[in-house]
Amino acid sequence: MLQDVDRFIQKHDLLRKGDTVVTGVSGGPDSVALLHYLTNKLSDYQLTVIAAHMDHGLRGEESLEDLAFVKRYCEHEGIIFETSSADVGLYKEVHQLSTQVAARECRYHFFEQIMERYCANALALAHHGDDQIETMLMRQVHGSTGAGLAGMPLKRPFSTGMIIRPFLGITKDQVLSYCDNHSLSYRIDPSNSSDRYVRNRFRQNVLPFLKEENPSVHLRYQLYSERLQSDEQYLMQQASAHLDDVIIEQNDKFVKLDIKSHQCLPIPLQRRVIHLILNYLYTGNAPFSSIHIEDLRLMLDSEHPSASLNLPLELRAVKSYTTCYFSFETFLHPEPYEYHLSLGGSVETPLGTITAVPIDSVPQHLSSNDFIIEEVAFPLVVRSRHSGDRIQPKGMIGTKKVKDIFIDRKIDRSERDVWPIIEDQTGHIIWVAGVTRSEKATLSAKKNRLVHLHYAKKLT
Repeated sequence: MLQDVDRFIQKHDLLRKGDTVVTGVSGGPDSVALLHYLTNKLSDYQLTVIAAHMDHGLRGEESLEDLAFVKRYCEHEGIIFETSSADVGLYKEVHQLSTQVAARECRYHFFEQIMERYCANALALAHHGDDQIETMLMRQVHGSTGAGLAGMPLKRPFSTGMIIRPFLGITKDQVLSYCDNHSLSYRIDPSNSSDRYVRNRFRQNVLPFLKEENPSVHLRYQLYSERLQSDEQYLMQQASAHLDDVIIEQNDKFVKLDIKSHQCLPIPLQRRVIHLILNYLYTGNAPFSSIHIEDLRLMLDSEHPSASLNLPLELRAVKSYTTCYFSFETFLHPEPYEYHLSLGGSVETPLGTITAVPIDSVPQHLSSNDFIIEEVAFPLVVRSRHSGDRIQPKGMIGTKKVKDIFIDRKIDRSERDVWPIIEDQTGHIIWVAGVTRSEKATLSAKKNRLVHLHYAKKLT
């Protein structure tokens, strides 16, 4: 075992001379073996080793006995010892987490504090090759995405240094043999054999079959892990480089995506762009799976102009023609508004500003955002749409629903309820700003007392 771990450390540059290494020690065989291994490397690497033990308070007297065991071992071996306790049950309730996730967060917070206290270069954890297989299988079955499918990284940045896992190249049996060969005592956590936990069910039912097929299966999985992580890192870099091309607008609760630009990307990058957007909106807490990403990709690729998906934690994705909105806010049901527009004045709406300026003659060049009317009674009303709104479009005899006009013109669904509508004092809609003008506001031959209405839409 020693040679296998030595080679793994050298191959991946996990330790360097003079490093200060915090070691997570639960008292079980894996962590005791790792602590013993590292302290026997003091002369080779000139290491400073700190043992860190977290009492999760989940197993009553047994937890206290684990703490006492690790403390005695460190005192006997002359190893620096740090400990802390946490009310995992309370933390779990406050943050609405599972017991295992709550315990992990408390534990890593403690490790971070100890690393900062000693300015440590590394946090050494005792995960071994069997743990890696179990992790990768669980994540495949439960729908992890991207780097999650690669299992545990052999090293990654953390606090003042790196998390390192020197035992990923060896098996649980090798760890137990190491403990026997060096007469190392250790504690056994009864929960490790309970089939209440998903990991234990994989350990008891799947892992033996894999090892029977290939005794070195842990090495194959570790190789898969390293390849997957390097491939994923490259693909994520490529996806990140395209974000500016795909994202039209964003803030901490909202992202607007250009569907056509997204569809121009290769499908592997499409998935990862979606992954990056969800990571951004969920701010590190990632409750989504590969199923959510694939559902989103298929929705964006669909020929249907409108669609929506409800995602975890009340995030909603809404497709409307060439854009897709991701938001935690109910932006499809905004507050209605109604303002009065005086002659020479302006009104600001959620989508842009409407101005009314008196002019002497009709300008030669007008856009769809300009509307010339003969002066009517002011103020005009600028409002959001109402259910059943109708307008008589210029050149038509009858009226048409504003809703149907929005559909015909492919106005984004998220903008329809806040699109500015201008009506006169008689209650007739004379202009759906930038979209449709009313026959009722057609200029007379005299063109007296003209008013220029202009819609300046906000830039996104």
